[in-house]
Amino acid sequence: MRKSLDSSDSKAAGIHTDEQAVAAPSGTQTLTRGLAVLQAVAGGARDLKEIAKLLGTTRSTTHRLASCLVQERYLRFTPNAGYVLGPKLIELGFQARDEVSLAVVARPYLEQLAEQSGDTIHLALQDDDDVLYLDKIPGKKGLEMRSRVGHRMPIATTGVGKALMLGMDEEEWKSLYQKRSSATSADTSRLLPKRSWSEFRDQMRQYAKGGYAFDLEDNEPSIRCVAAPIYDAGHAIVAAISVSSTVPYMPLKRMQTLIAVVQAAAAGISSELGAGR
Repeated sequence: MRKSLDSSDSKAAGIHTDEQAVAAPSGTQTLTRGLAVLQAVAGGARDLKEIAKLLGTTRSTTHRLASCLVQERYLRFTPNAGYVLGPKLIELGFQARDEVSLAVVARPYLEQLAEQSGDTIHLALQDDDDVLYLDKIPGKKGLEMRSRVGHRMPIATTGVGKALMLGMDEEEWKSLYQKRSSATSADTSRLLPKRSWSEFRDQMRQYAKGGYAFDLEDNEPSIRCVAAPIYDAGHAIVAAISVSSTVPYMPLKRMQTLIAVVQAAAAGISSELGAGR
């Protein structure tokens, strides 16, 4: 359904009228008006009359701006649909997404999570059948964990790994579960599955339903963590974050409380990557 914009919406969307832009230099004014046309079309305006009303410009000025944007492929125009956003914006959107550094975008959220919890924070992504740690903030409780930036672990043994698996089907879960004890790294080759496949599957079903994952000492003795997935603009899971600590600091009751906290941080990072837009 088309969204209409009143004057207050125009201000919120960054649309400036002729009166508002009168003090701006001519080049800046033209650029601002061009961007305002894009905002108006994005908000649902489909013809010159609607766009001109929102911008406070004359029909001829609006037509000149819109025609330029059509020529440069920022807008498309068809007699039936009117003005719609063009393919150039899609190209730029994908380029911008590819240029976003996940670690840089995520860092403020990780720091806030570390401050809130006082525990160790991890950011990781999937690399083949492993988890690859991109960032780590040590906790304030004097605990040392073997994880480090650039470190790899079998995906099915870690909280962040299970969070990365939430978008997979059960056959993929089983395949990765079976590879838990056959990792190539010296750190992980000695790990053995502590739960049967049916127990692991039932856990994963619960995690997938809730949008989170736990590590209940699967990866390292006495270490527990709460993890949540990070999504991109296509709603694909691209990374995960976790809060980790030792059992005395991570009773199950606290883990349940932390689910919403970790999910909120993951949602913030996902939003930066274009999810939910």
